[in-house]
Amino acid sequence: MDAADFYTGIVAELYGPLKSFSQDPEPYAAFIERTGKPALELGCGDGDPLLQLRARGLEVEGVDSSADMLERLRRRAHEQGISATVFCQRMEALNLPRRYRAIFLAGPTFTLLPDDDAALACLNSIRAHLAEDGATLIPLFVPPPTPAEQIGQVRTATAPDGAELQVSVVAEQRDEAARTQTTLLRYERRHGRDHFVDERPWVLHWYTRSGFQALAAAAGLTVTAVTDAHGNPAPAAATDVHFRLRTGPDLGGHRER
Repeated sequence: MDAADFYTGIVAELYGPLKSFSQDPEPYAAFIERTGKPALELGCGDGDPLLQLRARGLEVEGVDSSADMLERLRRRAHEQGISATVFCQRMEALNLPRRYRAIFLAGPTFTLLPDDDAALACLNSIRAHLAEDGATLIPLFVPPPTPAEQIGQVRTATAPDGAELQVSVVAEQRDEAARTQTTLLRYERRHGRDHFVDERPWVLHWYTRSGFQALAAAAGLTVTAVTDAHGNPAPAAATDVHFRLRTGPDLGGHRER
C-alpha cells in the first residue's frame, strides 16, 4: 500500500487527533527566506507546517497524493482565514504549472516512497520543477524498530463528534537489505454502538548517505550540505539529517556553510 492509498478514510480522520507532534516551521521558513520564493512543500498532508508558513505571508504552495488529507488542509485553512494553493498529485509524478526556487519536504516524508526507483522518479520531478537558481531540502531518517513492549499498545484520542479514536501497532517486519520497515497498524473508531476497524501496512524505505547522493546525482541534483534540523553540519553517524541540494554538477567541491 503506497502513501496515496494509506492516508485515506479513517487514517486521514485520525491523523490530526493522534499525531504525536507537529513539524516546527522554523527550519523551513529559514530555508525559504534563504533560497527564495515561490516555494513548494511536497507531502503537505493536512497543513503542518504549510499553514503556519502561509500565515507568515510566505509564498508557499503544497502537493499531496491524498485527497482526504488535502480536504482536511482546506478545512483548516478556511477556519484560520488562510489562503492556500494545493495540488493533489504524487510527488514522484509532478505536473505543476510553475517552477519554484525552494522545494522542500517537512519531516521524513521522503521515506514514504517505497523504493529507490520511486525515489529517483521523485528527484527527477523535483529537478524538473526547480528554477535555475533553486534548491531543495529533503529530511531523511533511518526508522528505529518499534520496541517489543510497544507492540499492541493503544494510543487514543477523541474526535470532535465525541467518537473514541485508537491506533496500535499489530506487527512489524524489517528488511535491512532492502532498507524497508513495514509496520501493520490497527485503526479503530468507536461511537456509541458503531465500531469501525481497519488494518493497514505503513511502509518506510530509508537510504544510506552515499546511496541517496547517487540518486540525486542521477537526477541532476548536487548535494551542497548535510545538516541536522537546525542547519548545523551532521555527524557522519547521524541517522536523522537534512539534505540540501541544487541543480547542476558538483561545483568543485563547494558546500554550503
